[in-house]
Amino acid sequence: MSYKCFEVSIENKIAHIVLNRPQKRNSMIPEFWDELPRIIRELDANADARVVVISSTGPHFTSGIDTSVFEDNSENSDDPIAVEKLNRQHGAKLYDTIKYLQQTFTCLEECRVPVLAAIQGGVIGGGVDLITACDMRYMTADSFLTIYEINIGMTADVGTFPRITKLLPEGVVKELAYTGRRMSAEEAKSLGFINGIFEDQQSLLNGVMEIAEQIASKAPLAIYGSKRIINYSRDHSSADSLDYIGIWNGSMLQNTEINEAMNAASEKRQADFVDLPKKRAKMNSGIVD
Repeated sequence: MSYKCFEVSIENKIAHIVLNRPQKRNSMIPEFWDELPRIIRELDANADARVVVISSTGPHFTSGIDTSVFEDNSENSDDPIAVEKLNRQHGAKLYDTIKYLQQTFTCLEECRVPVLAAIQGGVIGGGVDLITACDMRYMTADSFLTIYEINIGMTADVGTFPRITKLLPEGVVKELAYTGRRMSAEEAKSLGFINGIFEDQQSLLNGVMEIAEQIASKAPLAIYGSKRIINYSRDHSSADSLDYIGIWNGSMLQNTEINEAMNAASEKRQADFVDLPKKRAKMNSGIVD
């Protein structure tokens, strides 16, 4: 399938999603918000990959949300009564739009496999929302991020604050949010926001793909469980998380996968793990497709 904003390939159980509008700084036009969740959900539902890498093209990873996303042509009318009614609906319609945009990045968290971001150049505005929803982040040495919305009179609303406050100290987040300043890759690394820095984009892609290969070589069921428990623990108490992992392992732990991992290690061979099952698409007359 072809996409307007992305190129997608799968090799060695690694899905590579590339933002491919470099001439427009990979701005997030309306098609972006439809295509990304469709790609992620199809990869997840079909169990096509064990790990996802998101990278980009051109001088910047992304320049953020394109303002065309918020345009509403339905409000163009010569009838003053109709316009007045549409104006009264504006808040509710904008709320619905924002919820839709938020789900585009939430799908990265909900995906059963890890999502890695390989970042070059600037991560601006909505780009920060995207990378905070990924499992791991890597940057080139010249990269930077900025919560740019404050510079255009907006409050970031697509997912930055609920996630970045769990990744960076509160005071740092507030400084970024209130000033719109740039955070360099070096500063982001020193604060634990990103996992690593690479000299240039090619070494970045090579390095991130090596990490993706390591992840893809592990038991997918165990990786799925690890992602699920880590995300759950982030948002819940220790007591709740301990109980949840007990229930999870009680129902999901597979001795055959553990034995295969141990045997492969002792025999110095690549383990033959099962992939995640495909997600159920529908149910007709009690028969699962």
